[in-house]
Amino acid sequence: MSILSPKRKIKTSFAAPSNFDYYLPDMTGVAILLVFLLAGAILGNAITIVLTLIPGFEGIGTYSMLISYPVMFIPALIYASSKSRFNQVFEVGKRVPIDSNGFGRLGGIALAAMAVIVTLAAAVLTDPIMKIMPEAPEWFVRMNEQLLTGTPLWATLLSVSVFAPLFEEWLCRGMVLRGLLQKMKPVWAMAISSLFFAVIHLNPWQGIPAFLLGMLFAFVYYRTGSLKLTMLMHCTNNTFSVILGQNETFREMNSYTEILPVWQYVTLMAASLFLIIIFIRLVTKNVSPARSE
Repeated sequence: MSILSPKRKIKTSFAAPSNFDYYLPDMTGVAILLVFLLAGAILGNAITIVLTLIPGFEGIGTYSMLISYPVMFIPALIYASSKSRFNQVFEVGKRVPIDSNGFGRLGGIALAAMAVIVTLAAAVLTDPIMKIMPEAPEWFVRMNEQLLTGTPLWATLLSVSVFAPLFEEWLCRGMVLRGLLQKMKPVWAMAISSLFFAVIHLNPWQGIPAFLLGMLFAFVYYRTGSLKLTMLMHCTNNTFSVILGQNETFREMNSYTEILPVWQYVTLMAASLFLIIIFIRLVTKNVSPARSE
């Protein structure tokens, strides 16, 4: 595909996925994106604080995540879009689509169905790791309770099941992983992007599961180049967590061992691991790694 000439006028919006195709961040670029993300987080929190001080908006704190979360990503979106447009206009580097339909012989529908099932299996499989972690501090427990019970369900689902998959997958897989895959071996690119995914959660109780799930998402993106698939997987995991969190028993438990006999727990873990292994083998065999143009 030919690169547009510098003389040609380009209409763009930082919200369009294709506007990031020409920016492939290296490690320095990843660090810059992280800085912009942190700046966006400060800006988002500042906006919500200011709004709560305005008469008539005192109750907006309940919906603060709907405001602060999207705002957090805006500086990084604008920066990446600007870099991509500059590279495109001045023919710097190459184009690597941020999203593709590289589903191979499996096809998109079949792969999506398997990805949903395997995501649930992976979420379950993180349980033994979470079980051995130190007890979560009170502030973390309160934060979760506020999100799951102190916020209307529609607002929680919009934040967790829509905004998080869209923005985090754009950043962690679409930008960080896609860029690093051009600079280093895939295993290192996947590990670093998953670590980035873990770090932006800012706590180990979310960060460690995020790293493990991030490796699965990274593998799927590496093999297919499909951001749609990883967004679906991310949405599946987060929605599953919200649904469980609506039940007091699941919300307060630290491990599935509290509600399952040992033999059922071991069977569940073994079945989950088996599904993930089969999925990885199928994707590896039937889908080629995503290629640049």
